[in-house]
Amino acid sequence: MRILHTSDWHIGRTFHGHSTLDALRGVLEALTRQVSENDVDVVIVAGDVFDSAAPAAGCYALLTDVLRGIADTGAQVVVTSGNHDSAARLGFQAGLLRDGIHVLTDPSAVGSPVTVTDAAGPVHFYGIPYLEPALLRHLWPEARSQAAVLDRAMGLVRDDLAARGGRSVAIAHCFAAGVEPTPHLERDIQQGGLDVVPLATFAGVDYTALGHIHGRQQLAPSVRYAGAPLHYSFGEGDKPRGSWLVELDADGFAGASWLELPVPRPVVTLRAPLADVLADPAYDRFEQAWLCVEYTDALPERDPMRRLQERFPFCAKVVHVPAAAAERESLTYVERVRAARSDAELVEAFLVHVREGAGADDRERELLADVLDERVRVEALA
Repeated sequence: MRILHTSDWHIGRTFHGHSTLDALRGVLEALTRQVSENDVDVVIVAGDVFDSAAPAAGCYALLTDVLRGIADTGAQVVVTSGNHDSAARLGFQAGLLRDGIHVLTDPSAVGSPVTVTDAAGPVHFYGIPYLEPALLRHLWPEARSQAAVLDRAMGLVRDDLAARGGRSVAIAHCFAAGVEPTPHLERDIQQGGLDVVPLATFAGVDYTALGHIHGRQQLAPSVRYAGAPLHYSFGEGDKPRGSWLVELDADGFAGASWLELPVPRPVVTLRAPLADVLADPAYDRFEQAWLCVEYTDALPERDPMRRLQERFPFCAKVVHVPAAAAERESLTYVERVRAARSDAELVEAFLVHVREGAGADDRERELLADVLDERVRVEALA
C-alpha cells in the first residue's frame, strides 16, 4: 500500500499581511497530481488543516476542492484536526464530503479506525485529533498533559489493534521528543504540564504520521513529520516543502521517500549593508522572492522598506542589525543624563541610548555645535 503523508496546510494563514490562499491552492493541486502519478492509495493530512478556528468561506472552498480532487484520483483521504483547527468546524465538513474522505475530529472515537484493504489485507488508520488535556478530563480524568493524553490514546489504539489484527498507521498532532521547532512559528502545545510526547508513545503501529512541526523530520524510520506544504515564515525558508510517500508491504513499514512540492515564491533572508542590497547585481536573483532584509549599517537608515520595495516588490520585512554595535557603557541612560554637564553631553547620551551605543560622529558633532550655539545666541537676544 502506498500512503502520502502531509500535514499543516494552514489554509487561511497570511504571510506578513499577504494572503497565501492562491499560492497554497497551486501547491495542493501539485500534490494532487503526485497522488495520481504515484498510484497513492491513502492520503493522510495530520492536522492544522485550517489556520484558525473560524476560517473564511474561501478556506472551506479550497479544502473541499482539494479533497475532492484527491478523491477523484481513487485515493482514500484521512484528515485529522490540529491545535489551530476547530474540531467542530472541521468535523462539520465530514457529512458533506463523498465516500472515501474521512474527517476524524472526535477524541472518543480514537480507537475506531478507518480500514483500507489491499492485496495483503487490511490496514487500520487511527486518527488522533489534537487532544487538549483540559477539555478531556470528562473522558480521561487522569490525563493532565500532552504526554498523558497521547499515551492514553495510543493505549486505545493498541487495544483495538490487538483485537483486529493487521497492519496499522497512527496519525497524531503533537510536539514529539527529538524535534526542533521553527522559532516563533508553531504555537506551543502545552496544557497541564509536560508538552513533549516521548517517542516510545507511538510503539506498536507500523507507521506514525505526525503533524505540528513545519519542517520535515524523521524521529525513527517509521515515525515522521512531513511539515507544511508552503513556507509560512522566514524562519523556515531553508526547509524543503513536500510530503512523505510511505510504502507498506505485507509485513508492515517498507520505507519512505520524499516528494518535493513546488515553491511558488522563494523565502529569502539577506544580511548586508543596505546600500549593497539596493545596488549590488548579485542580488538580482532575489527580486521576485519574499524577502527579509537584515541591514547591517551602524546606524538606522531612513525609510528602508520603501527603498527596498522599489527593487524588491515582495520585500516583507526589514530589520536593523548593526554588524558591530558599539560597546555599551555600564551606566544606564538615566545615569548618563544625570551626569551630563552640558547640552552637548545630554544629546550624546540620548544618541548612545537610541543608536545601539553609537554616539555622534565628527560631522554630527559639528552640526550639533552649530545648532546649540545658535540656540544660545537666540536666548541671549530674547
